[in-house]
Amino acid sequence: MSVSLTVMTFNLHRDCGEESPHSWETRRDMCLNIVAKYAPTILCTQEGLQSQLEDLIRALPAGSRYMLQSNFWTCRFQTVRFSVDLVVGYGHFGLSRKGLNDCSDEHCSIFYNMEQVEQTDGGTFWLSESPSIPASTSWGAAVPCIATWVIFQFKGVEPPGFTFQVVNTHLDKKSPRARRRGALLTWQHITSLPPSLPVLYCGGFNTQKESSVGRFLLGRSREHGVVGDMVDAWASARRRKSSKLVRTYHGFKGEDQGKIEKAKLLLKALLLCWDRRIQDLHVDWVLFRGRTLTPMYAEVVDESPNGTFPSDHYPLYVEFSLPRSVRQETT
Repeated sequence: MSVSLTVMTFNLHRDCGEESPHSWETRRDMCLNIVAKYAPTILCTQEGLQSQLEDLIRALPAGSRYMLQSNFWTCRFQTVRFSVDLVVGYGHFGLSRKGLNDCSDEHCSIFYNMEQVEQTDGGTFWLSESPSIPASTSWGAAVPCIATWVIFQFKGVEPPGFTFQVVNTHLDKKSPRARRRGALLTWQHITSLPPSLPVLYCGGFNTQKESSVGRFLLGRSREHGVVGDMVDAWASARRRKSSKLVRTYHGFKGEDQGKIEKAKLLLKALLLCWDRRIQDLHVDWVLFRGRTLTPMYAEVVDESPNGTFPSDHYPLYVEFSLPRSVRQETT
């Protein structure tokens, strides 16, 4: 039986307080229902505050919970001490962008189905000239930005030991230079891994694929003399749903952007996105590296019960197939 790997990247939009029409209290159940419905193997979240992540942990398939403290070596950057909240069903890994000692800020978290995969390593680094220093910023970034990475191994497959890495990030909103350098730093982390190790690079990139960041990562331009080698799962998927949604950020408006705004959007799409590989204006991406992953299905999740939206971003869901040589363990 073939084995699939499903991943969702979901910008939760940080809790703005009860007075906001888009407060977490208003949106919480919608977000939780989407995650429960799609039940991805890997869930990468951005902008989540600790209270939001705790709600998500409680809502995922759970039984007894306990805390685990451990040390991991974050590649060439730093040894980071982290906290993992394990649940029966899903595990969770991630830090605040201010570091372990300050959980008040936004997180880039990775949730994973513990029945399907097990974590073997993981860490966090900051997208700055000092990647091992918590809350560090460089290149004109408005806020600290981080990349969270975890190495997983599939359970219950033959032959055993299929391993892959997930990287989750959220690039700076204000500075194009910070986005370029942050993407380069993360790509350098990815290329430091064995070439045979498949990698999923997910998150909120705060720019489109025709930008210098997208062109670099997708191997269409150089950044500091090097060319990226990532592949866009959305453009490469054999089947796509909601392909009419040319962007994933909608600002709680969905497709109701107004005639002028919609005309500008369509014109921009026609002018910039002439290549099938970048035929969208998504700012939330799932990129991958490695021949052992094949994107079979991709969906922009545009659920909006009663005309309200779970976030100002649409989640992106992708299903990958593993090689035919990897199959479910027979019992």
